[in-house]
Amino acid sequence: MSNAPASEPSYSYLGPAGTFTEAALKQVPEASGKPWRPVNNVGEALADVVSGRSVAAMIAIENSVDGGVSATQDALATVPGLRIVGEYLVPVSFVLVARRGTALADVRVVNAHPVAYAQSRGWLERELPEHGHIPATSNVQAATSLFDDDRADAAVAPPGIVELLDVDVLAEDIGDNPNAVTRFVLVSRSRALPPRTGADKTSLIVELPDDEPGSLLAMLEQFSTRGVNMSLLASRPIGDALGRYRFVIDLDGHVEDERVADALLGLRRFSPNVTFLGSYPSADRREVEYHSKYEDGVFIEARDWLRGILSGEPED
Repeated sequence: MSNAPASEPSYSYLGPAGTFTEAALKQVPEASGKPWRPVNNVGEALADVVSGRSVAAMIAIENSVDGGVSATQDALATVPGLRIVGEYLVPVSFVLVARRGTALADVRVVNAHPVAYAQSRGWLERELPEHGHIPATSNVQAATSLFDDDRADAAVAPPGIVELLDVDVLAEDIGDNPNAVTRFVLVSRSRALPPRTGADKTSLIVELPDDEPGSLLAMLEQFSTRGVNMSLLASRPIGDALGRYRFVIDLDGHVEDERVADALLGLRRFSPNVTFLGSYPSADRREVEYHSKYEDGVFIEARDWLRGILSGEPED
């Protein structure tokens, strides 16, 4: 899709056309028929949202092989005013492509996005044990750069690249994990929470108090004592001193769930800095399971009981 005029809000994604990020954006009904703006990196995508140039940006946050995308996690921790409003899963596979007439035996240097390289490194080291690697800004750019720069002989790219470029496919399914999946999130400035569905996630970034024994355990207990499951716990350095970390956390449930809300209240009392990134429907639409003792009504009844004590109401 063509770039939008500067005055017209659009959806930003890691370009150019044909990337896995674009495939994730195609899953967003609200984005259909709207202008899409390809960008070069996560920072540019989020800057579009902050400035209002784009209403939302699709960014990769985690993949099943290489773990969390550190650039995204760090950006969400440091750019204020952003909310995750949805998540989307894209199966990931790769092909090795080259300019016409190139044979696999001719390949000495490979262009690849760092994440794609990590996910296909086993195949590359086995089949091309002496190859060199040139990092690319995206999976599609890795292939397009073959025509702009002759330093590389081949590129790791998505299978659909053959629809965009005149290249030879030297090998298919070169990813080390055939079940690889990348998780993307749609980020906006909207303060409106997506409605609770029963199959939701809540994302947070949390800093621990001053380093002391048991502080991590104390943070985790805010969730375990309320029956809230964590589907992601990743640490990232804060950067101001050695040994100081923030934690990227995904919880099963919505902030409107009593058990999740109560956990956040406990967390806010415990931590010097809690960033709420949003509650949104999970991509797999799998209903969250939890013990009946953590039903909403249990928390509501407990608050009513305490309120009665404080107000002097007679006990039943």
